[in-house]
Amino acid sequence: MSLRVWVVAALPDRQEVIELELAEGATVADALREARVAENHPGLAQAAVGIWARRVERTQRLRDGDRVEVYRELQADAKAQRRERARRLRTSSPRSRSGP
Repeated sequence: MSLRVWVVAALPDRQEVIELELAEGATVADALREARVAENHPGLAQAAVGIWARRVERTQRLRDGDRVEVYRELQADAKAQRRERARRLRTSSPRSRSGP
């Protein structure tokens, strides 16, 4: 029996999706190797991985229909960016100025 899984790599400008058929008992590491993620995207060789948005170890065994996700490191913290945008809006808004 075999497993059908997808390996998804989050790249800066696009998402790469690779469909694989693997042997029963295959692991996340097997899927990454078969998809040639490290060869095609060296920056993702040691990246965090997950299955359906849940982080897992590379030794995790796969089930039929799993979506293996390769997460790249964030360039900026989204929460910090929102705070900075809000701070800039408050300081530039006419309402924030007091007095006539």
